[in-house]
Amino acid sequence: MEESREAPGWAKLLRLKAVFAASRKSEGVADESAMDALNVIHSPDFPIAKFRDALERDSIASRVLTDPAELSSSQSGLTVVLLDPTLARNGHDHPDIGPRVTVLGLGLRGAPSWISDDKIFLHLAADPAPEVLMSAVRRAFQFLYQKMRADQLERQLEDRRRELRQINEIGIALSTVRDHSVLLTMILSKARELSRADAGSLYLLEHQQEGGRVLRFKLAQNDSVDVDFQETVLEITKKSLAGFVALTGETLVIDDAYNLPADVEYSINASFDEKNAYLTKSLLVFPMTNHVGDIIGVLQLINRRRPGAPARLRAEDVPANVIPFDQATIDIMRSLAGQAAVAVENNLLYEAIQRLFEGFVTAAVTAIEQRDPTTSGHSARVADLTVEMATTIDRLDSGEYRTIRFSLDQIREIRYASLLHDFGKVGVREQVLVKEKKLYPLQLDTIRTRFEFMMKALEQQYTKQKLDYLLQHGREGFEQFSRTIDERMAGELAQLQKDFQFVAQSNEPSVLPEGEFQYLQDLARREYEDMRGTRSLLLHPDEARILSIRKGNLDASERGEIESHVTHTFNFLSKIPWTRDLMDVPNIAYAHHEKLNGRGYPRKLAAPEIPLQSRIMTVSDIYDALTASDRPYKRAISTDRAIDILQMEVKDGLLDGSLVNIFIETKVYEKAGVLRM
Repeated sequence: MEESREAPGWAKLLRLKAVFAASRKSEGVADESAMDALNVIHSPDFPIAKFRDALERDSIASRVLTDPAELSSSQSGLTVVLLDPTLARNGHDHPDIGPRVTVLGLGLRGAPSWISDDKIFLHLAADPAPEVLMSAVRRAFQFLYQKMRADQLERQLEDRRRELRQINEIGIALSTVRDHSVLLTMILSKARELSRADAGSLYLLEHQQEGGRVLRFKLAQNDSVDVDFQETVLEITKKSLAGFVALTGETLVIDDAYNLPADVEYSINASFDEKNAYLTKSLLVFPMTNHVGDIIGVLQLINRRRPGAPARLRAEDVPANVIPFDQATIDIMRSLAGQAAVAVENNLLYEAIQRLFEGFVTAAVTAIEQRDPTTSGHSARVADLTVEMATTIDRLDSGEYRTIRFSLDQIREIRYASLLHDFGKVGVREQVLVKEKKLYPLQLDTIRTRFEFMMKALEQQYTKQKLDYLLQHGREGFEQFSRTIDERMAGELAQLQKDFQFVAQSNEPSVLPEGEFQYLQDLARREYEDMRGTRSLLLHPDEARILSIRKGNLDASERGEIESHVTHTFNFLSKIPWTRDLMDVPNIAYAHHEKLNGRGYPRKLAAPEIPLQSRIMTVSDIYDALTASDRPYKRAISTDRAIDILQMEVKDGLLDGSLVNIFIETKVYEKAGVLRM
């Protein structure tokens, strides 16, 4: 008895067709009618007439094939070829038989040479009974459906593997991105890429100082419309899609944005569509939830494309090219959202730590400058100059340093080292740090008091001589005697005033000429008689030694104390648990007073031992020290004069000539805003 359409074999075929069709629909395949067509192909000699009724009952079409070469893999529907000896003899070349075609052999002794054995599903007798042939045909169609379903499942499995690989790669990528805007762009772009969404937007939940919460609309992307996006702050309300998800934590899967159920609280904002001639259809709106379940943002994906949809969708293209978001996509997006939430939270935490550290650095620099207000702004200017110079070197394509490249982390490392290079001055005595002259003010006041005492004593001495004369000789000749005494006293007082002025001039932090040095030594040997009648030196040996400093205002001990600030800086910075990308900050700052000839301090490093970053900072430090506003111990000089001094130090083997040339030729000082006229 012939198997009917209601028989188990046919029912199984119908179930296979339904499963296959549903799966194809979820994949976004537009035309399913082509897969519904069932075809039987036979030779002109095959007695198709006695099978026609059974074929028609099963909606199977039949047609004649004279040359197997006419078989094409591009034909629609599923095809069973009834290969009898006549058709087998007509085949010569291997025809293009696709996956939707299989073969039933009729009365063949073996497969013809032009067809592979795996294409023959079953061998039958030359003249099979109708029920035998129809059963074989149905099983052949079942086989094709099962084969195509297996291929489809294999593709879907490979798609899931690819998506999982991408999710893993995205997770790794998200964990390495530190730029917040780049991170958010990557999250939305990857979500759209994995879901085939034409457009999307990203919102972050923010806590306000007064205690409320808002949604910050951070990003929008659209492949079909050029979006003129501006970041905005939105009230959180269930009336909007993003607000509803932010408040409830639910995922919204909307197949038709303009055909929502009547009882929902939310609605689509149609203003964008109206303004841009766009049509929003399918939507997937889901929360970004961190590891403790807190919602930190919302992702909204718009219009999932069919495979092969146009690159830019017009409103009229949307119905035919946009499909709903399926469950597999929803699951993947939830996984991505979890990773994205953790990445965003880590990124925000990283930025908060950076702001905290920036605040610490600013406070440290402020502490330094409050101890010595005359150097206010020096650390920041050195940082600007050094970073500008490092950035310039990074772009060079010629010269000694053309191969040097600095990463953003290295530039940041250079900046921190420059800002903190003088922090060790907190360990230097304040009187030494702010010392203006060779002598401290109290020391000069003490010497001034001695000179004033000598002048008073001199006046008293000559006044006594006048009184003695009057007592011995009366007024006779007194006027002449008094004039002589007054002239002698005036001369000696003038000499004392001149000598003190010389001491005051020697106290200035300038170069002491050889002749003046000798005069100072003569003064240091002069004695005077104090109130107790004791003979004492007008200048104590320590005072004379300090006033005899040939250049500058510091003696060797004080110079060593000032120079010790570099070691203090290193010791202080070494105690900070720097991250791996900032580990060299202490070493860079430690070498900023070293010189290429090995005569720098504190370690007297040779040229190869001095880091390039430190050499760059040294040039910047010297330039700013020379050109900064007047300091008590020196006057500011112009940029041109400072450049001359830098070049002289290159000739003396102190500075890196290539770096100084880069500094001058590219006008680093001008780009950094430290030009002095």
